[in-house]
Amino acid sequence: QSMLTFEYSTSGRLDNITQVMSIHTQYLESFLRSQFYMLRMDGPLPLPYRHYIAIMAAARHQCSYLINMHVDEFLKTGGIAEWLNGLEYIPQRLKNLNEINKLLAHRPWLVTKEHIQKLVKTGENNWSLPELVHAVVLLAHYHALASFVFGSGINPERDPDTSNGVRLIAVNNFCVCDLANDNNIENASLTSSNFGIADSLSELEALMERMKRLQEDKEDEEASQEEMATRFENEKKESLLVISGGICAFPVLISFDDEIVSTDVSRYIEDPGFGYKDFARRGEEHLPTFRAQDYTWENHGFSLVNRLYSDIGHLLDEKFRMVYNLTYNTMATHEDVDTTMLRRALFNYVHCMYGIRYDDYDYGEVNQLLERSLKVYIKTVTCYPERTTKRMYDSYWRQFKHSEKVHVNLLLMEARMQAELLYALRAITRHLT
Repeated sequence: QSMLTFEYSTSGRLDNITQVMSIHTQYLESFLRSQFYMLRMDGPLPLPYRHYIAIMAAARHQCSYLINMHVDEFLKTGGIAEWLNGLEYIPQRLKNLNEINKLLAHRPWLVTKEHIQKLVKTGENNWSLPELVHAVVLLAHYHALASFVFGSGINPERDPDTSNGVRLIAVNNFCVCDLANDNNIENASLTSSNFGIADSLSELEALMERMKRLQEDKEDEEASQEEMATRFENEKKESLLVISGGICAFPVLISFDDEIVSTDVSRYIEDPGFGYKDFARRGEEHLPTFRAQDYTWENHGFSLVNRLYSDIGHLLDEKFRMVYNLTYNTMATHEDVDTTMLRRALFNYVHCMYGIRYDDYDYGEVNQLLERSLKVYIKTVTCYPERTTKRMYDSYWRQFKHSEKVHVNLLLMEARMQAELLYALRAITRHLT
């Protein structure tokens, strides 16, 4: 596995993202393959452009970890150093991506075919459709990766020159070897109070119980289509309230490392005040729900992206399936558990926050399976990753292993990437028809 990792790693060494993901080796392999393809292999965009787009995407969430990584790569691949002074120094073509970068990062449902038309219309600064698809894939990938970086509390490597590439690095103030060896979180945070452990054990038992009950109810009765639609709307509205509780409860830290945003990041951002706005807020009640059936990844997105940027569709598809189906049939200390229901609830809750509804999914399950502290965590990591705190990470599923929480972060990252791609590819399809 380490050979593969080195072969695909951006920098020829094991960066912290790779080390944390390597807890789930099968997934890591498909992640690295698709990222390597986007950054290194034949594709519509020149190499320096790819890294600059990664910088622009990461900057939307002030993710200096990713920005610094790609500043280096940008220069190594022959990028013009002056561009690193900020957006006013880059070619107009790249500047034209600012709008779609901003919308995809924070409110992807606002992307329309008009945005696409503006970018591809004839003129000296226009984008070809294959180039635009490559750019959109990169933007979505790096927005979502910023969610993973903040959600897992990944800090910059302190000492890149260590020759063997193995350093003990703090992730969430745990060391990566803890994450990799899967020490239960209770060891780190709950031993001080026996009450805490008993408490979180009963929390775990309650979750197992709810999963069992839902499974049995499923076999008994099907909810009507209207009832299902109502449950989606309720969940969507309920998700609006989630963060307001979260912000008061947690101090807003920029990362687990308490590094406050450096001014360096702002040079890559246009309209820094623009952020995630709840899908159903501000009198936008009439904003149409994206019915997943009308435009799915499997039937529509995949073939479009593959047609315009060959092979990336297959690589992304493999990665989405891999994370969605990844299971060790365990939950904390329990073996032989079918966690399908839980994985689906996590994935669909992210899509719900982005206004995407699956007709055949009962959103009542989300409410049954995801307790409030987990919802606060999911919403923060997905919509405002730069606000994630260690306290949020610690406060949900306290009996679970680190590897299980990393798995949650992988699901959130891929669900987010897929949601952004669905909105962008749907707009491109509308432009084409």
